[in-house]
Amino acid sequence: MGEIKFTKTHEWARINNDIATAGITDHAQSELGDIVFVELPSVGDEVTQNSQCATVESTKAASEVYAPLSGKIDEINEELVNNPQLINESPFDKGWMFKIKIKDRTELDNLMDEATYKEFIEKESH
Repeated sequence: MGEIKFTKTHEWARINNDIATAGITDHAQSELGDIVFVELPSVGDEVTQNSQCATVESTKAASEVYAPLSGKIDEINEELVNNPQLINESPFDKGWMFKIKIKDRTELDNLMDEATYKEFIEKESH
């Protein structure tokens, strides 16, 4: 399944060897509400950790999506173009957004594990 890490901007990354599958967290999608549009990066794009690389629009607002790690976009979830609501329905499974070929594994140290992320959300909501 791969280890899942989280960012402070509510993205997740499932690490599997040198590929990180990424999307927005369940918390982020519930805060946004019904997602109606997704703008994904292009395969081959170079992204740097914490740089904007995608956009999601909901009935409430548009929100930037940031790269959890630096690297090259290896694959995008084409399914989201016609079915952006998959992010609401299944943010960690069918709602993944893109895959990054990881450039620098030391950047994983900048991400949170699940327990730390849950504490972060708790503190943020108070």
